[in-house]
Amino acid sequence: MSLRTNRTIGLAVFMTPAALWLLLLIVLPHADMFLLSIRSKGADGGLGPANYTRFFTEPIYWNTFARTAAYSTLATLLTLLIAFPVAYFIAKVARGRAKGVLFLFCLLPFWVSELVRVYGWMILLRETGILSGLLVWTGLAAKPIEMLYNDIAIMIGLIYTSMLFMVVPLVTVLDSLDDSLIEAAYDLGGSVPSILREIVIPHAMPGIAAGSIVVFMLTLGNYLTPALLGGKESLWFTEQIYNQFILRFNWEQGAAFGFLLLILSSAIVWVGLKLTGQTLAGAVQAS
Repeated sequence: MSLRTNRTIGLAVFMTPAALWLLLLIVLPHADMFLLSIRSKGADGGLGPANYTRFFTEPIYWNTFARTAAYSTLATLLTLLIAFPVAYFIAKVARGRAKGVLFLFCLLPFWVSELVRVYGWMILLRETGILSGLLVWTGLAAKPIEMLYNDIAIMIGLIYTSMLFMVVPLVTVLDSLDDSLIEAAYDLGGSVPSILREIVIPHAMPGIAAGSIVVFMLTLGNYLTPALLGGKESLWFTEQIYNQFILRFNWEQGAAFGFLLLILSSAIVWVGLKLTGQTLAGAVQAS
């Protein structure tokens, strides 16, 4: 066989697992869910957009999605603000073994499941928890405080569970920043804010875009954290999807909501990339 034939066979063998993974676990399930979403519930099972139009005609549904998108955007911004200095310290300040140790500290919470991490926050924030007891002991509170089942608790949980996915791409891009550029900027009289604005942040933009996309999609599609930390009044859109599938056994409506979540979240990500001047290929490469 010729060299070209061998390369073709090798490429086919190499790409077959990825192609099967995409086809069997992504394309076919989504195609089946879309067909289910345009089917009417009932014996007739007719096709139509009724399940999608119900989202726009019922205020509870699109209000819940708007609230979910807004809080997911806020969680993404707060995660970025917290993760950026952490990533910068790991990439540009820490040296040798300290860099690996600090990165390991960021990784340690993800050695346990998300359920365990969320329950840990429930133990800390509940009325009889450690934080409430500490406030009473120090005299900052007259009685125990219930810190669970509110929007602040949800935000804390979302930021905590998403931090690593923002730190990793930021460390990757910041590690590639030449230290001599920062030193030259200092020698030319540049201040810390100007160096961040003119050198560090532009260089880190692919990592910022990659981390923001991952964190936004994770928080938007998160069910466990809002349900446990926010309680019954969390009003998260994934809870609406869960209710349609599990509680109401309305799989057609749940499939439509799932597709709407995918389409609307992708549109929000696309708008964000356009506003920041980034490309999806660059964000993927940074991640």
